[in-house]
Amino acid sequence: MKKNKYKNKREEKSNSPFENKKKFCPFSQPNSPVIDYKDIRMLSRYITEKGKIIPSRITGVSRKKQNELSKAIKRARFLSLMSYTNKSITS
Repeated sequence: MKKNKYKNKREEKSNSPFENKKKFCPFSQPNSPVIDYKDIRMLSRYITEKGKIIPSRITGVSRKKQNELSKAIKRARFLSLMSYTNKSITS
């Protein structure tokens, strides 16, 4: 009996505006961009203003592609193609 009550509550929640939509990996689709450390514009989309890598639970990137993405970001930082922090020059 309790299972039915919980199931009904879940069905009621499905009509809410905050419904969880299934996330899909943007790199696993056909004709998707390739993760490359030289593509700084694409890599910068996955970094916060403070320079942190955005987690996959927010971006929806799969675990395998998230590892490739983080390695590419770290490699670009090491080769000084990207900065470790986004410093803004103010005088």
